[in-house]
Amino acid sequence: MRKSVENNERRDDTLTRSEAPRVLHFVTGGFSGATQVAIDLCLASLQTGRIAPLLVLRRKRNTDKVRVQALRDKGLQVWVVPGWSHLATLWALRRLCLALRPRVMVAHGFPEHLLGRWAALWAGVSVLTQVEHNSRERYSAWRLWQARRLAPYSAKLIGVSEGVRQRLLQLGMPAAKTLAIPNGIDLRRFEAAQGKPFAARLPQLVMSARFARQKDHLTLIRALHLLRQQDLAPKLKLGGAGKASYRKAAEDLVRQLGLQDQVEFLGHYGQMPQLLMDSQICVLATHYEGMPLALVEGMAAGCACVASDVVGVSEVLAQGETGFLVPEGDAQALADVLGRLLREAGLAERLGRAARERALAEHGMPLMIQRYEDLLLSL
Repeated sequence: MRKSVENNERRDDTLTRSEAPRVLHFVTGGFSGATQVAIDLCLASLQTGRIAPLLVLRRKRNTDKVRVQALRDKGLQVWVVPGWSHLATLWALRRLCLALRPRVMVAHGFPEHLLGRWAALWAGVSVLTQVEHNSRERYSAWRLWQARRLAPYSAKLIGVSEGVRQRLLQLGMPAAKTLAIPNGIDLRRFEAAQGKPFAARLPQLVMSARFARQKDHLTLIRALHLLRQQDLAPKLKLGGAGKASYRKAAEDLVRQLGLQDQVEFLGHYGQMPQLLMDSQICVLATHYEGMPLALVEGMAAGCACVASDVVGVSEVLAQGETGFLVPEGDAQALADVLGRLLREAGLAERLGRAARERALAEHGMPLMIQRYEDLLLSL
């Protein structure tokens, strides 16, 4: 157990004395959008004191020890369990559940929501919940059987958008247990956007997304190449870590198309809010989403936003009102919209202002936190 689980150095004395119910959040250690939501919920619970949060990450190749330690330095109890096989994950997570005795297991993402609920069920955890973060997960027949088998033992199945909730219903999940809680962001990080004139921003493109099968960096790079036919050569900033092979494919395409002077790969970038507030256009080219936090951040920053028209995204952006939606994988359509925004600064400014207003009204983190905590406490 000592070799398979990274534990906190101090014993969990604080939680032993606490009257707040222990809630264990289990999620990928790949620091995806699902990981960020779980982290946000845990850190918020530390502040509200209504729930005693425990965070368990399933180790991935890109699990960053520095980021894990940073969470511990904030007072959050964090463990990392093996991820090299499902059996190893199940064994270590069940042992943790038996040791920590959480009242509720909140299993985020796929396949973590299967592994987390099985381990918690075998450890005798009272309440199981699932959080589905994407609208297009890879459910094989075996995994779908597991999801349906676990549904009767689960108190709630949560989709991070209405589109994701509908997808869960299509997969045969019980309607009475299935609900939507939209993701939220920390709007305080974007307060400076109010005093940032649009004309003072750089006419550049920003996409914040990890390099993964889900994201569509290649279509955006092809669109950038097509913009040259319109005599436009904006800079493109790509923020995000992810899988090395997907980043290499993007870097190779940039070289093939001769765009090295326009595209910058930032990797994991800690100053993304400031970069967005310094830029005019935020792009999210993607194949599928649950509820895109990166896009909401672009909206909160006051950027003119352009994104692929897929489930989850289409609920966030109103076509022609708070941004533009383009067909998935269509580089020409994406280039045409980006070209229009680069040429028509007034239109881009109007869309950015409307997008920020919608983000402030509908996508703040306090509302998300309250909804989750009220639900978990009611269980």
